[in-house]
Amino acid sequence: MSSTEAKQYKEKPSKEYLHASDGDDPANNSAASSSSSSSTSTSASSSAAAVPRKAAAASAAVDSDSDEDIDQLIDELQSNYGEGDESGEEEIRTDGVHAGQRVVPEKDLSTDPAYGLTSDEVARRRKKYGLNQMAEENESLIVKFLMFFVGPIQFVMEAAAILAAGLSDWVDFGVICALLLLNASVGFIQEFQAGSIVDELKKTLANTATVIRDGQLIEIPANEVVPGEILQLESGTIAPADGRIVTEDCFLQIDQSAITGESLAAEKHYGDEVFSSSTVKTGEAFMVVTATGDNTFVGRAAALVGQASGVEGHFTEVLNGIGIILLVLVIATLLLVWTACFYRTVGIVSILRYTLGITIIGVPVGLPAVVTTTMAVGAAYLAKKQAIVQKLSAIESLAGVEILCSDKTGTLTKNKLSLHEPYTVEGVSPDDLMLTACLAASRKKKGLDAIDKAFLKSLIEYPKAKDALTKYKVLEFHPFDPVSKKVTAVVESPEGERIVCVKGAPLFVLKTVEEDHPIPEDVHENYENKVAELASRGFRALGVARKRGEGHWEILGVMPCMDPPRDDTAQTINEARNLGLRIKMLTGDAVGIAKETCRQLGLGTNIYNAERLGLGGGGDMPGSELADFVEN
Repeated sequence: MSSTEAKQYKEKPSKEYLHASDGDDPANNSAASSSSSSSTSTSASSSAAAVPRKAAAASAAVDSDSDEDIDQLIDELQSNYGEGDESGEEEIRTDGVHAGQRVVPEKDLSTDPAYGLTSDEVARRRKKYGLNQMAEENESLIVKFLMFFVGPIQFVMEAAAILAAGLSDWVDFGVICALLLLNASVGFIQEFQAGSIVDELKKTLANTATVIRDGQLIEIPANEVVPGEILQLESGTIAPADGRIVTEDCFLQIDQSAITGESLAAEKHYGDEVFSSSTVKTGEAFMVVTATGDNTFVGRAAALVGQASGVEGHFTEVLNGIGIILLVLVIATLLLVWTACFYRTVGIVSILRYTLGITIIGVPVGLPAVVTTTMAVGAAYLAKKQAIVQKLSAIESLAGVEILCSDKTGTLTKNKLSLHEPYTVEGVSPDDLMLTACLAASRKKKGLDAIDKAFLKSLIEYPKAKDALTKYKVLEFHPFDPVSKKVTAVVESPEGERIVCVKGAPLFVLKTVEEDHPIPEDVHENYENKVAELASRGFRALGVARKRGEGHWEILGVMPCMDPPRDDTAQTINEARNLGLRIKMLTGDAVGIAKETCRQLGLGTNIYNAERLGLGGGGDMPGSELADFVEN
C-alpha cells in the first residue's frame, strides 16, 4: 500500500505483503508463499485467470453507461455552481524548480521551467542518454532460426546427417535434414508471427508527452523525452518517465496502482517524485524528468524480472535431459560396437554404417519435430482465444503450473472503489447522509476523484438523494486538504438555507463536531466502534457531517468503501480449481482488507504476514518451519 491513504480519508496500517490461501488445509496454506511456484505461476496468471470475454464486455458496457450517467449528472450540477464554472476548485500553476536525482548529474536537472531545453541540448542529451524506452534484445532473425538447431537431440541428428552424407546414404540424409528443417521452420514461423503481433500492439499503444522546449509547449512522442526535460502533467497524463514536481503550491492525485497495487490515488506536491507509468487523476503541474528508459523505477524493476525469467522452461529442461541421457547411452553402445568390430577386423565403412544405424535407432530423431508441431497446434488454438504465444515452450510451462499466485488490485478486484451499507446515527436516513456526502464532491468531469466518482455512481441506489442533489446550489468548494483530511463544500438549499457539508477521515470529522459542541456519549461510542469494526474488516471509512446555517455541527454517520472483486473473479477461480490449480493471493494491503477480499472470493481467511515469514527483514518463524513452509 502506498502512502496515499495516510494523507487521505483514514489512517492506514503499515505496509505488509500478505499471502492468502484458498483453503483450510495446512498443506495448501503453507504453499501460499512458495518461492518455487510463484515465479512460474505469476508469469502465467494473466493467461490462466483470463477474464471471460462476454463477462468483460458486459462489465465494460456497464462502466461506460455509468460514466455517461455521471457526466450528465455533473453537467446538471455545474449549472448550480455559484460561479457558473469549475473555478470553485483551486488549481494553481506556478513555476518553480527543484533539482537533484541520483542517476542524472545535478547540472542536467537545473532546467529553466519557463523555457525548457533547447533543441540542440535535447539532441545532445538524447545522444548521451538514449531514447526513453527500455532496452530490448533485438536478436537477429538468422540467429533466432539457427537456435532451433541447438540442443542435445539436434546435435546427434546433425552428426547423423553428416555421417549419412559421408556414406552417400542420401535417403537417411534427406529424412534427417527434413525433420531438422521442419522443427526449426514451425517453431520459427510461430514465434516470428507472435513477435510481429506484439510489435504492432506496441505501436498502437505509443504515448505522447507535452513538454516545454525553446519556451514553447509542444507535444512529442514519449520515447523522445530526455532527462532534464520540463514535462506537463494534467488529468489523464501517463507519466512517460520518472520526474520531480517543480510547480510550487500544486496538488495532484496520481494513480500508482500499476507500481504499488494501491487503488487510491497518491497525493503529490512540490518536490515529490512521479514515477513512469503512473497516471494523473486530478491536478496540473510541471515536472523535471530525472530518469528515462531503463533508469526509471519501472525500468529497473523490469530488468530484475528479466534476469529472473531468463532461465529455460521446465519442459525444455526435461527434453534436454532426455536427449543427454540417450546421447550417453548411444555413445556407450557405439564404443562397445567399435571395440567388437576392431577385434573382428570389420571394415571402417561397415563400422560407420553400424554407427549411423545405432544413432538413428537410439535417438528419437522425430521427437523435436513432433513436439514443436504439437505445441504450434496448441498456439493456434490459443490464438482463437485471443492469447499470443511468443515462445512455444511457454505453453507446456503454463500447463505444468500447480500453484497460481495473483496480485489483488486490478486483477482479482476492479481497482475501482464502491460503497457499501452506510452507518447512520439515530435519526439520520441513509439518503440524507448520501446527499451530504455528494454535495461535498467535485463537479469536474475531467480527472474526477475516485472517491467522489464512487459516491456519484452509487446515487442510483439512493433516488431521493439523487433527486434532491440537483436542487442545491454550490457556493464554495474546497478540495481535499491533507492537513484537515476533509473535503468541504458550502451549499445553498432550495429554501435558501446555507449548509456546510464535509466528508473525510472519520476521526477528523468527529473532531470537527466535538470542537463545536459535546457529542452524546452513546453516539460517540457507537460511531468509534463502527469505525474500528470497518477498519478490522478492511473497509475504508468516510465520516460525513454538516452544519445548517448558524446551528451546530451534526455528525451524520460513516460510509464504508472498498475495492470490490470483479464480477467474474469467483467463477474464474472455481474454473482454475477445476483445472487442478491452487490459488494464492499476494497483496500489499492491510490484513483486514486481504481477509475481506478473500472472504468474498471464497479463498479462505488464512492470511500470512510477510514480516512473520521474514520477507520484510525480520520474522519470528523458526528456520526449519520456514523451510518446510516454502518447500511445500
